[in-house]
Amino acid sequence: MWVEGTVGGAYVRRSLKTKSWERAQTECYRLEAVRDPAPEKPRPVGITIPDAVRAYLQDAKDRGLRQSTLSKLDTIFRKQFLTWAAKRRFVRLADLDVVALRDFRSSWTDKPLAKSKKQSRVMGFFHFCQRSKWISEHPMLGIGAIKVDQTPTDYFTMNEFERILDSTDLYRDQRGDSGNGSRIRALTLLMRWSGLRIRDAVTLERNRLSEDDKLLLYQAKTRQPVYVPLPPQVAEALRSVPPGPRPNRMYFFWSGNGLPKTAVADWQRSYRRLFKLADLRKADGTPKRCHPQMFRDTFAVEMLLAGVPLDQVSILLGHKSIRVTEKHYAPWVRARQEQLERSVRQAWENKLTRSSEERAHDPASGNQLTAAICSSVGSHGGTSPTPQNRSQYQALHEGRR
Repeated sequence: MWVEGTVGGAYVRRSLKTKSWERAQTECYRLEAVRDPAPEKPRPVGITIPDAVRAYLQDAKDRGLRQSTLSKLDTIFRKQFLTWAAKRRFVRLADLDVVALRDFRSSWTDKPLAKSKKQSRVMGFFHFCQRSKWISEHPMLGIGAIKVDQTPTDYFTMNEFERILDSTDLYRDQRGDSGNGSRIRALTLLMRWSGLRIRDAVTLERNRLSEDDKLLLYQAKTRQPVYVPLPPQVAEALRSVPPGPRPNRMYFFWSGNGLPKTAVADWQRSYRRLFKLADLRKADGTPKRCHPQMFRDTFAVEMLLAGVPLDQVSILLGHKSIRVTEKHYAPWVRARQEQLERSVRQAWENKLTRSSEERAHDPASGNQLTAAICSSVGSHGGTSPTPQNRSQYQALHEGRR
């Protein structure tokens, strides 16, 4: 049987060398597959880096992240990452490998802790890209972690806190208005005795302070409110706080206008001036680095030193996990420190007891001491030690032991 026709634009006429119709048809199918293969699908060129960043930032916004977190992500990826990629002429996401991302990390000028947090966010970005099937491999997995020397959380001692409060009496703003001294004193007392962050304290609503001086911190996931009782003088300072330049009856310290971070920035500038007036010093005489977060740290540390369990302090601070609280405040857990001291003392006592028992039951030790005593008697002009003298010295040694 013969075949004749056109395949792939070429004329074909040839013998199939078979008399079977089925075999001839199979050979025709084979010829069509070889001469006219299925057209290949065009390979995708891959998503561009700006498009990937835009999608990631939109996803973060859709997940309802806080504005402060969104602002940090925007700084890292839109301002820094895209600028670096354009400078290095990287266009496609697939162009980025481990070597390129190491170069990106080397451009960071932050301190180790900030670098570590930034690297975690970059890791999250590439996780997002991998889940979106834009890349097959995660290039950040080949980059080592940044070493961070975690220093113990610093806080204000009782004397230091009193000195800060005394400095509020000297505080004056640039217009000479003494009312700001009372306002910053009330805000300081609030953060110290509630553990609120400065943002939450500045934007605190008046209706969260109850008549019995309890402050609503937040609503737990179980929909149960979490309160902290305030000392009477702190609650009174809040109720009588002077109004600001643009008072708002809903808030203690905020006008309600503009962004909360703008109001926080204003108060942070005020605190820099207050800390300068307080002039706190370390034991070596060098200035102590102070910031408003330390009032929250003072609240947590004093609670732990008073014996409040770590899990309860974690609830008061509003941490998502007790591990966060343990990471920052573990050295100040009083019960844990007392247990460590008991364990060390117990180890001492066990060691001393074993040493005494070993000396009491070691015959070699006793024989050496006896021989030394006998030798001493003979060397000082006495008679040579006889068995009777040796037994007397042994009796004397046993009595001393």
